[in-house]
Amino acid sequence: MKPISTPEAPGAIGTYSQAVRAGDTVYLSGQIPLDPRTMQLVEGFENQAKRVFDNLRAVCRAAGGDFDRVVRVTVYLTDLAHFAKVNEVMATYFTQPYPARVAVGVASLPRGALVEIDAVMHMGTTPGA
Repeated sequence: MKPISTPEAPGAIGTYSQAVRAGDTVYLSGQIPLDPRTMQLVEGFENQAKRVFDNLRAVCRAAGGDFDRVVRVTVYLTDLAHFAKVNEVMATYFTQPYPARVAVGVASLPRGALVEIDAVMHMGTTPGA
């Protein structure tokens, strides 16, 4: 098991790694919409969703991959009314074939975030295989 870390995404605020690689699989911890430079939440749902995807992409790249190798994402929303906006934002970061996805409504998230997303990335020799 190898931990992955980058200053381009918010540092861990607990007892976890930004990501961990086990064999050909990288497990990316949940990202909330913290600006990695200030460690403050960005404002507005759409900006929060974009910041989360930017943070996840930074960790993917630190692990040697990118979103084309992500096979699954889990989206946690404090208000499921934001589901359509997550779809719009996600479509600007991912192309087909899209990763598998789960969306879950939750009562609250760390630091009052409106969205958190985690991911699983496969680093085998052929993306998507």
